[in-house]
Amino acid sequence: MSRAQAESVIKNIIREIAQECASKGQAVSETLVAFMVKAVVLDPNNEFNVDRTLTKDDVQKLIKICVERLLDTRSPALDTVKMQVYFDMNYTTRADFLEEHRRVLEQRLQPVVRDITDSRARTREELESLYRKIVSAVLLRSGLGSPTDIAVVREATAALQSVFPQTELGTFMSLVKRDKERQLKELTLIVTGIRLFNKECGKGGEGIDDLPAILNEAVPATTQNVDAEIQVTTRMAHKYTALIEKMQADPSLDGPSLQLLKESLINSRQHEAFLRILLNDVIGCAQQVELLESQLATRMEQLKDTVRSKTAVPTSHVYPQFIALAHLWSGFQDEMVLLSVLSNILASLEPFTKTHREMFTEEVLAPFLGDVEVRGDEQRIRETTGMEFRVDPSEFRIREGIEFLFPETTKNFEKLPLQYRGYCGFTLVANDRLLLPGNPEIGVLHYRENYYVFTSKQAALEFAKDPDIFILQVAECAKKSPELIQLLELHQQFATITPYAQGDQGRMIEKPVTKCDSGTQTDTHFMESNIVKSYEWNEWELRRKAIKLANLRKKVTHSQQTNLSNMRRDNVTQVYLPKDQGSQTKTEDGTNVPKPQVYLAGLRGGGVQPTEMVKVDLTRDVDEDM
Repeated sequence: MSRAQAESVIKNIIREIAQECASKGQAVSETLVAFMVKAVVLDPNNEFNVDRTLTKDDVQKLIKICVERLLDTRSPALDTVKMQVYFDMNYTTRADFLEEHRRVLEQRLQPVVRDITDSRARTREELESLYRKIVSAVLLRSGLGSPTDIAVVREATAALQSVFPQTELGTFMSLVKRDKERQLKELTLIVTGIRLFNKECGKGGEGIDDLPAILNEAVPATTQNVDAEIQVTTRMAHKYTALIEKMQADPSLDGPSLQLLKESLINSRQHEAFLRILLNDVIGCAQQVELLESQLATRMEQLKDTVRSKTAVPTSHVYPQFIALAHLWSGFQDEMVLLSVLSNILASLEPFTKTHREMFTEEVLAPFLGDVEVRGDEQRIRETTGMEFRVDPSEFRIREGIEFLFPETTKNFEKLPLQYRGYCGFTLVANDRLLLPGNPEIGVLHYRENYYVFTSKQAALEFAKDPDIFILQVAECAKKSPELIQLLELHQQFATITPYAQGDQGRMIEKPVTKCDSGTQTDTHFMESNIVKSYEWNEWELRRKAIKLANLRKKVTHSQQTNLSNMRRDNVTQVYLPKDQGSQTKTEDGTNVPKPQVYLAGLRGGGVQPTEMVKVDLTRDVDEDM
């Protein structure tokens, strides 16, 4: 089976699963279905042999299992997968958020801008209408008030007229489209700066919200909401951890399903990881708002000093400050957009934790946690902090290529990129997918450019005996709970797993690619506008064109015209230019005349005697023999 055929089969399986779920009243995205297909194939309990060709029965079994899992309404594992898919589809970096927001804003403004740049106004009414459109475009782009508010429109019009009066419309109309768009953006910035300055001086500001004050209230409120959600999530995770440890220590005890508890713990830890990402972004918003407020106050003072007690200020002095003021205000607007997006993501993550919270309420867990001490992550780390809990490499024989790092001997110890997102790999394997954060104070194991942390000295030493074995066993745990792939950041280990081989057998494989041959090819033309139609890379084609041009030199070009076509079209004739000719005689001769020479004497003059200049002609006669 070729790669294209294999991909077609996979797409058909995904499509069929999505359709079957939709027919049963559950709409699922193809991204979620694709993740579930991979999870089912990886799970060894489903007995999909990766070395055997998928049969028709295997495909039907795969579809059936995927549909059952996707329709399970009481599965914390499915909620975790949905949460991961949602976060991947909706969260991106700060720069990407703002870039997308600006792109959408520009796209919405395109009809208004195009209506202005394509206008061919001539009459007075048309020019007035065009000016009103420019005012609306300035308001829409700046985001300072509504174009339907009369007071806002009047204020914006007055600010625009001070910069761009209607008499300048003729010059504006004569510009090319690109220059018109550039000037519209520049006018928007200047008008925005003028309106903001007037608001600061108490002379305007209609429809302009006090964004710094709003952000100073919204940012702490959002931070508090995220913190509260983190506290609830971590508290649930600590309870699940304590109950799992109790049940694993004594399997004979009655209690909730151990599998559901582990799935709930993974869900809580994943939710906590996403919440901490959002919290970091909100903290970044707070820092950016504080910086913008400081810059805004400084800029306002500079602008006041520039225009204070002056009847006229050069535009070269004041316009750049208005533009800088508009850019600062745009920064506040960006923070508002970013904070709104983060708040929406925060609210959207909560439903993905609803299943296990309803399943394991306080009343359900209380009887099983009566005699169990619920310890938090900080308490566990404090209990294993100290020299007696630290790994001493000199006491044990550690294989080559392994070293332990400690805070006092390692630069930037706190910034080490910890493997498995800081969870203990040994505990994950030894206790079957139990997630416990490691303590870096015990010692960070450095192996093959990766850094591992552990919950105890014994766990660190056991892992150090043969790290490769534990790394593989962590991957096996992730196969049982595929949601661990993203939580523990195991994408690289599972990057080479594909549902079908690229060979002819069509087998499912799991084989890491260690080496590969690769090549790159440079395009002839990077930009479509720079394509040279006459370009030829073939030497023989160039020779053929040269021969063709050489033959044309021996041809005669004819043209003719009729009486009816006279004075209707241009006619051209081609003739050969006259040749340059010359003649040569047998002898060459010439004459030469003497060079004129004149001597002037007495120029220096005498003491008392007056100066007398004497001119002597020394030129030889023409007839004199040389």
